[in-house]
Amino acid sequence: MIGLDSSLVWLRRDLRLHDQAALYRALKSSSRVHVVFVFDTAILDSLPSRADRRVEFIHGSVVALKRELEALGATLHVLHGPAPKRLPEFARDRKVQAVFCSRDYEPAAIRRDAAVAQALAGMGIAFHAGKDQVVFEQDEVLTQGGKPYTVFTPYKNAWLKKLGPFYLKPYPVQAYLGALAQSPPATMPTLAEIGFARTNLAELGIRPGEAGARGLFEDFLARINNYKQARDFPAVRGPSYLSVHLRFGTISIRELASTALGIGGAGAEAWLAELIWREFYQQLLWHHPRVAAGHCYQSEFEAIAWPNPPGHFQAWCEARTGYPLVDAALRQLNQTGYLHNRLRMVAASFLVKDLLVDWRLGEGYFADKLIDFDLASNSGGWQWAASVGCDAQPWFRIFNPVTQSEKFDPEGKFIRRYLPELAQVPGKHIHAPWTMPEKLQAACGVKIGRDYPAPIVAHGIQREKALALYKAARGGPPPADE
Repeated sequence: MIGLDSSLVWLRRDLRLHDQAALYRALKSSSRVHVVFVFDTAILDSLPSRADRRVEFIHGSVVALKRELEALGATLHVLHGPAPKRLPEFARDRKVQAVFCSRDYEPAAIRRDAAVAQALAGMGIAFHAGKDQVVFEQDEVLTQGGKPYTVFTPYKNAWLKKLGPFYLKPYPVQAYLGALAQSPPATMPTLAEIGFARTNLAELGIRPGEAGARGLFEDFLARINNYKQARDFPAVRGPSYLSVHLRFGTISIRELASTALGIGGAGAEAWLAELIWREFYQQLLWHHPRVAAGHCYQSEFEAIAWPNPPGHFQAWCEARTGYPLVDAALRQLNQTGYLHNRLRMVAASFLVKDLLVDWRLGEGYFADKLIDFDLASNSGGWQWAASVGCDAQPWFRIFNPVTQSEKFDPEGKFIRRYLPELAQVPGKHIHAPWTMPEKLQAACGVKIGRDYPAPIVAHGIQREKALALYKAARGGPPPADE
């Protein structure tokens, strides 16, 4: 690769200049480097809404990156169309000798990259994909028997044991920026020109690009020591809120992991464990791509005949279950595209084990709504909650939506924020408002069944039905040691 005259960097999940692996590799090996982003119609056309926060976030991040490159005398070439066609055409027109990109582990992305590589090969252009979005990829962390890990804690221990300064060393892009191809600013399609409308991203205070990521990271570092205690309470500013930036690579995973290690302590260690969970699910997807197609990792649970009672899934989507914490969670998701991690578990468990709805429907709903949607993490999280996945929540442990509410939103602050119709309900009843006497309902201005739904199901009854479903799939009751 050394001594290339001209090359091209294809940006995807790495929308930044700092510590950017593909850009570093291209700049170091080439005299002239073009930078390209493709709004791939194969992806865009599959989205259910033309008002998609992810597309607006990506567009804003691309705009910001383009400005940075133009301040350096270069530009970002932004294409629109099918990537396997548009990217090779651009590479041919620029007479580049190689295309560099960061590796993606999702099955559809692997197929796309293979098509691009094939088209480029037909033109005599090399294709180089390398690691960037994870610290360890593919077969880098395996058991002593050479197999992928299926339980998180041993994977985390092996991950940490393997970790050394080499794996967290940033790529010194700035030292090689002189190799950027100098060019006048290229034209770029507007959000409307690629077929999408603005959302409430600005209203939500979500700032795209590296600058947005940097602001959130600095804010989180001032709170990181409290992360372990605060992370489970949705009414508290506990998480980093960096998930969308990690998803689209506006900040480097190496920087985040290195910072957590450097700070140390319970808060930073708990946060680093969450970053490792992300990589655990990425390696699971790589080794078992069938999970991306909706297949249970634990194949015995494919036999579950989900009842999918009419109206239950729709009520869950529309925050009409009658269980305040679940409904507040879905309101947060629908209104903001974000969902607190504890509430992802609560909402998922409720859909599957209280409403008896196929987990794949919930997985698909999150995929459509989450601004930080990541196939590996979404699949892994839903299979964990549904007890059908790798290192999953044991199937006979079922979240009680009321006790979860009492434990993680004790004062009902989060519930009242997203369910203003319950704002006047006293704390004694906020987690189960159907227990209020009618006189108290009138005093609070909320009649259950009219202003706020009565519970769609009874948790105790549904729990027994769920256990029966799982037992039937397994062919009997759980072993005594479970």
